[in-house]
Amino acid sequence: MGALWEVVKQAYGYLAVIPVIPFAVVYLGTFLYSRDRKQSIRLAMDVTMVFLIGSVAGLFNQLFGGSFGFYGILLVMLICAGLLGNLQYRTKGRFDPVRIVRVIWRIGFFVLAVLYVILLLIGLIRTIVHV
Repeated sequence: MGALWEVVKQAYGYLAVIPVIPFAVVYLGTFLYSRDRKQSIRLAMDVTMVFLIGSVAGLFNQLFGGSFGFYGILLVMLICAGLLGNLQYRTKGRFDPVRIVRVIWRIGFFVLAVLYVILLLIGLIRTIVHV
């Protein structure tokens, strides 16, 4: 069981380094199977989000010398979900947790994709300047 866990961790680490790869693989696989472009993009976004969380958290921790990256992302997502749930309850009179999780997950994809590019550029610039 320990060896399997190490393989999973290694695979996640490699895929999280460049999250475009899992996006492309999932998109192409789903599109070739279903021929539905929207469904393929949504599934690719959902799967890639898992890798973006780890990647952005790792970049944040490495650049700013801490270990708060993952917990910071989780905290922001929870706060946004609470705010969105409150807004939904006030406007519609009911609370739909599935819809809130879906919205937070998809918005998180775009935010983390932008943060990934920004943090990656900051890391590259720091590396080039310090060499």
